[in-house]
Amino acid sequence: MAAVDTETLIGAWRRLLSGSGKSWVLFEHGTCVVLEEPVGPLADRGTEILREFGPASVGGPAGDFRVLELKNGEGWLVTGHHPDVVTFVALDECEDPSHLAVGIHGRSKRDRDGREPHVVHVEDARPPAP
Repeated sequence: MAAVDTETLIGAWRRLLSGSGKSWVLFEHGTCVVLEEPVGPLADRGTEILREFGPASVGGPAGDFRVLELKNGEGWLVTGHHPDVVTFVALDECEDPSHLAVGIHGRSKRDRDGREPHVVHVEDARPPAP
C-alpha cells in the first residue's frame, strides 16, 4: 500500500469539491472535513469535528463506512458516521480493490487522522469580508 503525497491529496479534493463553494480542511492521511457553515478559524473547527467523528471503533456507528467509487478513476471516497467527514483512497493504495478492503483501509486512515489530527491544507471558500 502506497501513501499518497500531500499535493496529490490537495489536487484530488479540489477536483472533488470544485464548484461546491464549500470550505474544507484536509488532514495528513487524506481525510477531509467539509465545513457546511464555516465560522472562525477553519483548521480549528475541522480538527474539532475530526477529533469527535474520526476515531473508529468497530461495532458501533464509528466503525461503519460506505465506499463510493469515483467516476474519474482516481480511487474511492470512504464515508463514516458524520456526513462531512470523508476519506480519499487512491487507486494504488489498496492491492485489493473490493469495497470491503477499501472501506477498512479508508476507515483506518480516518482513525489515524482523528486520533492525531495534522492539518495539511485549508481551503477557505468564504466570501471576503467587506
